[in-house]
Amino acid sequence: MQALLISTVSVAIAEIGDKTQLLALLLAARFRQPVPIASGILVATLCNHALAGWLGVLLADTVPDWLLRWLLVAAFLAVAAWALVPDRLDAAPQDRGSHGVFLTTLIAFFLVEMGDKTQVATVVLAARFDSLWQVVAGTTLGMLVANLPLIWLGNHFADRLPLRAARWASAALFAAMAIWIAGSGFGGI
Repeated sequence: MQALLISTVSVAIAEIGDKTQLLALLLAARFRQPVPIASGILVATLCNHALAGWLGVLLADTVPDWLLRWLLVAAFLAVAAWALVPDRLDAAPQDRGSHGVFLTTLIAFFLVEMGDKTQVATVVLAARFDSLWQVVAGTTLGMLVANLPLIWLGNHFADRLPLRAARWASAALFAAMAIWIAGSGFGGI
């Protein structure tokens, strides 16, 4: 269960102030249908993170443990630095017409997550832990924990969220995890 917990917390923290939170706000404000939006986020994240997790397992089978440890440290430091960069969405997602809110959300979230820091974290976590299902479930749960409140609270919550402070706190947590992993050894997680 350690993989599930670490995956959930890592992604929930990484999502603070991320472009997917902005996307969740935009979709909620535009469509005002929280259930299909939440369902689209769930399915898109499961698909995206399952692919990322599979890549992580492939890396774990081919990369020596000592190298994997330092890749994990580098990845967490990169995510810490990346967390300091504010995300912006240039335009609202295009309406998909008859495909509905669910399909619009699914496609938008799947594409926005490609190469995102949470996808990178999923690859690294899957390479580290033996339980792929726990990593994918944890990273998906972390994504939902970070984004679902924004669907229901919409722009009211976004106006009050101190995103700059949240990004700095997120960066500090990832840097601390990288230092902890570097100091404790690969098996220390």
